[in-house]
Amino acid sequence: MWTILKLDKKKINFLKQDFQKKVGGKFIFYNPKVRVQKFKKNKLVNKDFDILENYIFCFNENFNKESTLNNLKFCRGLNYFLSGFKQSQSEIEYFIKQCKSFEDKYGYLSYHFFSPKLNKSYKFTSGPFTNKIFKIIALQKNKIDVLMGKIKSTINRKNFLFKPI
Repeated sequence: MWTILKLDKKKINFLKQDFQKKVGGKFIFYNPKVRVQKFKKNKLVNKDFDILENYIFCFNENFNKESTLNNLKFCRGLNYFLSGFKQSQSEIEYFIKQCKSFEDKYGYLSYHFFSPKLNKSYKFTSGPFTNKIFKIIALQKNKIDVLMGKIKSTINRKNFLFKPI
């Protein structure tokens, strides 16, 4: 059964050790990430971001038992178990399956995972336009027509990452 944990990212190794000590068995942790390229001092730097920030998925067969959850409740690095995960198993499994289908060979989510919408504002997180705000005016298969202020331009979807504002 999958559960969603809120955790302290600095103590994730302690969390994994405590889970193994207290329950044993096989734990599967899944944390979808995206790699962003930024220019810093005229150098291209890769930076990894967790798309769920302080949340992570964890699978163990014993999570359906309340005693297991109570035993793990006070592990180092764990803030809490997100409630309602028992009723949302199909949605959690679907989301994880979707994330894994959009991963590249290095385990990072590709740009296809994020579906942009017309007439919405976004902010570039990679490339020469980093931190610039734009509006999408037309979508094509691999190209996007954008409006940055009064300037219209066409960009390749594969070369830039952006996030909604």
